[in-house]
Amino acid sequence: MQSEDSNDSEEALFEHHRFVAAKGQEPLRVDKFLMNFIEHATRNKIQQAAKDGNVWVNGNTVKQNYKVKPGDEVKVLFEHPPHEFLLVPEEIPLDIVYEDDALLVVNKPAGMVVHPGHGNYSGTLINGLLHHVEELSSSSANLPKNSSERPGLVHRIDKDTSGLLVVAKTEAAMTHLAKQFFDKTSEREYVALVWGDVKSDSGTVEGNIARNPKNRLQMQVFPEGDEGKEAVTHYNVLERLGYVTLVSCQLETGRTHQIRVHLKYIGHTLFNDERYGGDKILKGTTFTKYKQFVDNAFKILPRQALHAKTLGFVHPETGEKMRFESEIPQDMTDCIDKWRRYSKHR
Repeated sequence: MQSEDSNDSEEALFEHHRFVAAKGQEPLRVDKFLMNFIEHATRNKIQQAAKDGNVWVNGNTVKQNYKVKPGDEVKVLFEHPPHEFLLVPEEIPLDIVYEDDALLVVNKPAGMVVHPGHGNYSGTLINGLLHHVEELSSSSANLPKNSSERPGLVHRIDKDTSGLLVVAKTEAAMTHLAKQFFDKTSEREYVALVWGDVKSDSGTVEGNIARNPKNRLQMQVFPEGDEGKEAVTHYNVLERLGYVTLVSCQLETGRTHQIRVHLKYIGHTLFNDERYGGDKILKGTTFTKYKQFVDNAFKILPRQALHAKTLGFVHPETGEKMRFESEIPQDMTDCIDKWRRYSKHR
């Protein structure tokens, strides 16, 4: 039953999370519903938030036993703004490949979060960039409430993906670069190690991408185009290594987890991609020695095998075509070499 006893109006609070229940949502307690969608959340914390009047459904506060129905808009609201809007400059070593007055290109290591968010409020790339440059394209102090803006970020890559990012230092550069990404004129090439022998030497994966209604932490392909946003990935096989394949992927669009989801969709999940099931043996033999070999490969590369290798765009001020390349990191090359040796001696 919905509660009307909260003194706070929804407008006076800050939105931390917002989810809309899918059409096929079975009736489910709101605390369990939120557990499925919020990373690092505990049942106790969610129940306490409900008791404190911080869980809202369709504009009203609810208790933790409220049953979520299809179409319900579920929000978690607090009196303080989300941590991601309280951006603090931090002195963090950054691998800056190029920099001028309009932009910079940074080579992000695997394991570094790009932007503060739930569970990662410090040590991110943005914290380091704010220390490095006094002002990115949006002032951190003036971010609007409930803004989804990412200061200076034209695009993002996942925490456990390594590689190149361009960051705007002025509003004009931000607008110009964002338009290139929107118009699909930028160049973005990734290198990925995937499970299985990719049959075609090259191909294109098309299919709308949206959140998986059953697991909010995953994205999913909707081939009918009834949900999500258009996504297009082109791929080329670089090297066949038996039970895994090294591929190059060119992004035409830039959706969340696009390469990870598109390659899984065609049956080639990224090697050691825990979120999408690539941290299990998906191809190969049942021999104990093989299992040991793969376990060792997982230890060498304790993340998904994905690197943003090439980045190209037109400079927003000079009009010059710029193109940057970064070397595949050691953990990934060591893993590829291990598979290379294994495939030769099979």
